[in-house]
Amino acid sequence: MNDMPGMDRYRSIAARLKLPSQAFIDGKFRPAASGKVFENINPATGEVLGTVAHCDAADVDAAVAAARRVFEEGTWSRAAPEARKEVLLKLADLVRAHKEELATLESLDSGKTITDCLHEIGNEVPTFFQWYAELIDKSFGKVAPTAETALAVIVKEPIGVAGLVLPWNFPLLMAGWKLAPALAAGCSAVLKPAEQTPLTALRLAELAAEAGLPAGVLNVLPGYGETAGQAIGRHAGIDVVSFTGSTEVGAYFLKYASESNLKPVGLEMGGKSPFIVLEDAEITDDLVANAVSAACWNGGQNCSANMRQIVHAKVKDAFLGKVLESIRALKVGDPLDPSTQMGSMISEEHQRRVLGYIAKGEKEGAKILQGSAKPLDRAGYYVAPAVFDEVAPGMTIAREEIFGPVLGVIPATSFEEALRIATDTDYGLHATIFTKDIDRALYLARRLPCGTVSINKFTEGDVKTPFGGYRKSGSLARDNGAEALDQYLQTKTIWINVTPPS
Repeated sequence: MNDMPGMDRYRSIAARLKLPSQAFIDGKFRPAASGKVFENINPATGEVLGTVAHCDAADVDAAVAAARRVFEEGTWSRAAPEARKEVLLKLADLVRAHKEELATLESLDSGKTITDCLHEIGNEVPTFFQWYAELIDKSFGKVAPTAETALAVIVKEPIGVAGLVLPWNFPLLMAGWKLAPALAAGCSAVLKPAEQTPLTALRLAELAAEAGLPAGVLNVLPGYGETAGQAIGRHAGIDVVSFTGSTEVGAYFLKYASESNLKPVGLEMGGKSPFIVLEDAEITDDLVANAVSAACWNGGQNCSANMRQIVHAKVKDAFLGKVLESIRALKVGDPLDPSTQMGSMISEEHQRRVLGYIAKGEKEGAKILQGSAKPLDRAGYYVAPAVFDEVAPGMTIAREEIFGPVLGVIPATSFEEALRIATDTDYGLHATIFTKDIDRALYLARRLPCGTVSINKFTEGDVKTPFGGYRKSGSLARDNGAEALDQYLQTKTIWINVTPPS
């Protein structure tokens, strides 16, 4: 089969897939307690893939009970670091071994390109499980300075049961971002994938059991935010919630926590991130490729997307000319075709939302150079990438998160104006700067109120670097890096009185 043409290969894999359809609770697949299901749609075709268990509060209760039981038993929470490390390393290997199956499953479920899915699932997801596995036996406590009459030991302990609520744009990658540090810390987890993309998280639970994760440590509940998500947020038996998604929904989790057990809530939310091109930047193919990726990667369905492209007037025309050429060459189409560069939007509702923003941009006076407010004439929920010139900082498309393939150019006439425009936002997740002047780059990086600043490349960093936002883009919690463990650990002081020998 290895010599089959690319698209035929993944269509063949897709035809043989057994799609998960039930919740995973206490080490077993089971239907929702209510017996309810919801349809799972392939957004690239609009066709129904199958049905999935529609979990609600009763299923959350069952999952939390299992997670709490195993946490108190200590088979995972108090296991030797080397034992947890071994299981997570096995899970990383299993993800690698099943990368084509998982990538095809995710592409069908999300409309993401098979190329992106293979990269994320074959490389990044197992890297997260491996990295946190290796960190388990390299995290040390502290001894506080005291007089000889005392010994003060500061230790970290798993917080308990973690509620992990995922977005639909990077389904398995976000599961890895949250689950790897939570399990490494010794927590049990109740994980809710987005209702649009539940399939790979359910398959991951099965692989985790195969790797040796004890029953009850990982529970996966497909369901809607209003039912399963809210029940997780309000559950008194859940000790921490980590959420990635919209700012609006993140605010609900803070409310749920305040009305229940005051559990800490880690939030990674929306953005309106700037891509800044200063006048000394050379408009190279590399810069243009980064600009297009910043706006259109994953169909623009990315919280760190740099749609606001603040470009100095001196280089704007050269920049726009090359950007238009590059975006017009993008291949939008069947996600299972390895040559496709951009797949579909996640749903018909989201397609309408993105097209609505494009229409509003035109209505408010931005000049559209590429794309339109009409869907592509094909089955599925596709949007042609759009490019706007003459975007004013106060326009809706410059203020609100679009979450679609829209690139808007905002001209600036000075370094100071570029900084002023870039900081004029309610969000603070990411920024990109292109310049030859490292002093000005670092000056901007220090003054941009956001969690990640990349210089001369659009990137979110990697597993070693914490990711999260300022302002309405997030809380003090961070995903990735050693900092991610802090969400799932609590600090204890053990003070020992030492009596001198008589």
